[in-house]
Amino acid sequence: MLKNTFLYDQNSVRLLVEGLPDTSLGQSEDAVGIISSWKLELIGKADLEGKREHLEAMMIQVLPYARYLISGVKRPFGDQQSTVSISSEGNQHKLTLRSSRPGVEPMAVFIDDAELTDLVRCLDQLRYDSRVPISWNLTSDNPLKRNEIVNRVPIAQRIFAPLIGGTTFFLVASIATFFSLQTTVEFKDNDTNSGKTHLNN
Repeated sequence: MLKNTFLYDQNSVRLLVEGLPDTSLGQSEDAVGIISSWKLELIGKADLEGKREHLEAMMIQVLPYARYLISGVKRPFGDQQSTVSISSEGNQHKLTLRSSRPGVEPMAVFIDDAELTDLVRCLDQLRYDSRVPISWNLTSDNPLKRNEIVNRVPIAQRIFAPLIGGTTFFLVASIATFFSLQTTVEFKDNDTNSGKTHLNN
């Protein structure tokens, strides 16, 4: 049986997936139910290769990372023990792949926002490709929790905003009170002066 090869191509990223149909599940000959290998090509960077578990690990880490980033939350996904991890490094994103074979150093590549966008598009194309009927072990795309969105704003900024608002309100109220009292005093003075003039006449 010949291997099937599917290509997912974006501007700066190409994802090549090879595999066979899972005949035990009755899949058609043009399907890929068993991934034998894949290659990720990033323009100007080293190619990344691996097996199905590495590709799935990349999807598990990269897709939610991008979702959080779109919401303004920069948080790393994966750690030093993870097969794949991704984190923000200045204006770039550090994607690290770790081999399961002993003695193999982790491979890290740095990508910018455009390359991250292209990578996410390729992974989404694979994820929703009907020719690849694989149940990926991915978390549901649930909305971010309120505390996760609130915590993206630095605490100094969270305190500064209401402090400025309170100070502004106090100043406006003080100025309004001052002019109100001044107007009252002027009216009283005018009334007093009018009375004196009447008595003198």
